[in-house]
Amino acid sequence: MAAIQEAEKQTSGEIQVHIESRCKGSVLDRAAAVFETLKMYQTKDRNGVLIYLAAEDHKFAILGDAGINAVVVPMACEAPQFESLIKALLPLPNFKGALITMPHKVTALALADTTSPVASVAGACNALKRGTNGELIADMFDGAGFVLGLKGKQFDPMGKRALVVGSGGVGSAIAASLADAGVAEVGVFDVNTAAATALAQRLRTHYPLLRAASTSPDPSGYDLVVNATPLGMKTGDPLPFDTDKLAPHTFVGEVVMSQAETPLLAAARAKGCPVQLGVDMLFEQIPAYLEFFGFPTTSAANLRALAQIKYN
Repeated sequence: MAAIQEAEKQTSGEIQVHIESRCKGSVLDRAAAVFETLKMYQTKDRNGVLIYLAAEDHKFAILGDAGINAVVVPMACEAPQFESLIKALLPLPNFKGALITMPHKVTALALADTTSPVASVAGACNALKRGTNGELIADMFDGAGFVLGLKGKQFDPMGKRALVVGSGGVGSAIAASLADAGVAEVGVFDVNTAAATALAQRLRTHYPLLRAASTSPDPSGYDLVVNATPLGMKTGDPLPFDTDKLAPHTFVGEVVMSQAETPLLAAARAKGCPVQLGVDMLFEQIPAYLEFFGFPTTSAANLRALAQIKYN
């Protein structure tokens, strides 16, 4: 309770984070129900903000009270219509931008007029913002959130050897942010060998001193191993790599958020490895999202103190 009270002193309004695995039906309806249950409409200045995530269903919403002049509207869009949707929204004067999730992170980058260095290396973005002149600005916060989480656990990536398993949008972002944080080597594995090879080439191009290559998923000899695949979201999924080959000092990171401790993390803990939960990345990137769009922000520590996490 003391932690929550201290966190709320450092925010301009009340911020609550609610995470659960599944969301049946409309994500806005579910977020509104949670907003009501938590009585977030009772804040003095009507400036309560609920950040809602259904991790396994990839549904996300930010719901603000009357004092917050913004709303995140969830939109279901198939890949062939994605470009047309974004271009149709751009002329709207109250369109601030978009939060991008799978499977559109790679496609969205191609629509941007300006991209951050990490987004360029990652070849993907998870946020698009309309600039003052109508230009579309892209950035990627998955990797930054992951690296900030590592540093918060006293793991400094500088000079380390890292293996990233999965070279999709989130894996590419993590690899790019690790390179930016000064790792000495990044090994990339993906069942799509061409994708892993292309990511390694982009890393070497932007970070000439970095050793980067497509490799096997063998975690032997690495200081950090990251699961950046969906493996672990469903019961019965195989492990993304052979945990028997983990050394006790190896730090193991996860991106799956559908459960607190995935089978991978349980196996890593059994080997004595330090670990990072998938949800930790989310807490670190939410403040960066808010700042990117020009809204009042907070800290990851505050969000953790205020969060209510439910795993189905």
